[in-house]
Amino acid sequence: MAFRTALHSAGAAGLSELLREPGPVSTTVPCACGSHARYKDMRRKPVLTVLGPAHMLRAYYWCTHCRQGQFPADCARDMDGTEFSPGVRRMLAVVGSECCSFDHGRQQMELLADLKVTAKAVERVTEAIGADIARRQQETIQRTMQLELPVAVGQPIPKMYVQMDGTGLPMVGKETEGRKGKGEDGRAHTREAKLGCVFTQATIDDQGRPVRDAESTTYTGAIETAAEFSRRIYTEAHHRGWNRAQVKIVMGDGADWIWNIGEEQFPGAIQIVDLYHARQHLWDLGGQFHPNDEKSKRKWVMPLQRLLDQGKIEKLVAKLRSLSPANSELAAALRTEANYFERNAERMRYPKFRKQNLFVGSGVIEAGCKTVIGSRLKRSGMFWTVRGANAVIALRCCRHSRQFDDYWEGRRG
Repeated sequence: MAFRTALHSAGAAGLSELLREPGPVSTTVPCACGSHARYKDMRRKPVLTVLGPAHMLRAYYWCTHCRQGQFPADCARDMDGTEFSPGVRRMLAVVGSECCSFDHGRQQMELLADLKVTAKAVERVTEAIGADIARRQQETIQRTMQLELPVAVGQPIPKMYVQMDGTGLPMVGKETEGRKGKGEDGRAHTREAKLGCVFTQATIDDQGRPVRDAESTTYTGAIETAAEFSRRIYTEAHHRGWNRAQVKIVMGDGADWIWNIGEEQFPGAIQIVDLYHARQHLWDLGGQFHPNDEKSKRKWVMPLQRLLDQGKIEKLVAKLRSLSPANSELAAALRTEANYFERNAERMRYPKFRKQNLFVGSGVIEAGCKTVIGSRLKRSGMFWTVRGANAVIALRCCRHSRQFDDYWEGRRG
C-alpha cells in the first residue's frame, strides 16, 4: 500500500506538469455577457486526480463589462467550479450511488483508490452528477413532447413491455409538510417514487414460458406527479423503439394512475394486471375474514384464486358480491375488492395471455423497485430531500440501464 501511494505521488507530480499551461492561448476570450474578457495572469488550482493531489496552472481572464472572471482551461477539462478531476468525480458518483451510505463511499475511496475525501464531498458530487443526468433526461423528454425525437429505425421487435410501479421513500420533514399520511399522527413521512422499466421478449423456454431478452431492461424514475411520469415513461419506451414492437404490453398493479398512463400514452397496448398482486388482494381479504385461522383462510381463498387464475373474473366478482358479512368494515372491504376485480376484468384474462406466451407477472419492476431504488434510498436511518432523491434515482437508473459510460462520454461534447 505504501508502494502504491508512492507511485501515485510520482504520477500526480508528472500530471501536474502536464496540466501546467505555458501561457495564455490568446489575450482575449469571448465572455457570456457578449463582450470579451482579457488575460490577467496565470493562477494555480489544486485538484484531486485519480493519481492523488495535483495542481493546474492556467490562464485567468477578466471581463470589465460584467466584472466576471473565467478560466477557459477549467471548462475545457470539465473542471469548472470543482477541484475534483472528471475521473475522481466518476468514481465518487459510483461509490455514492451504491447500496451504502455516503460515508461508506468515502471509506471505499480511501481503501480502493488511496484518495482521501469527505462524506459530504461524496454526497455533493453524487447528487451533482445525478442532477445533470436528470437534466439531460428532461431535455430529451421536452424534445419528445415537441415531436423532435427522431423515429427509431431498425428490425421489428417481437414483444415489448412497459411496467410501472411506485414505492415510498423516507423524507425529511420539510418535504412532507401538509401531506396526509397513514401514520398515527396523520402526517405523511414518505413520498412516492415512481419507477418504470422497458424490456423486450423474443423467445420462450422449453416449457413455453416467456424469457426476457438478456440486458434488454432499462429504467427511468423520479418523485413526480403521474402527469410528469407519463411523459417520462413515454419517452423511454419510444426511445427503445416502441413503434417497432409487433406486440405491445403495459403491466402493473391495480393503481389507477398506471392505467391512466397506459390509455393516454400507449393506446392499443395489451394491459395486464400483475397476477401475483391480484392474488394478494384475495389473500389480504381472506385474512380479514379469518384473521387467526390460517387453514380456514386458505380454504376460503383457494376457490376464488382458481377463478382468478382461470380468468373467470365475472364469476369471481359474483362470488364476492354474494357474501354479506355483518361487520360493516368487512363489508366495505369486500365491496372495494369486488370493484377492483370488476374494474380490471379485461386485464386479468390470464389463460388468454399465457396462450400468447406473455408474462403475467410484473416481477421485473417489482425487483427494480427493490434493487434500483429501495436498496440505496430506503436503508435504515436515511431521509431524503426530493432533489437529492431524484438525483440518486436518475444516477442509479442510468447505471442499471448500462448507460453510464455513454453519459460520461457525452460530457466531453
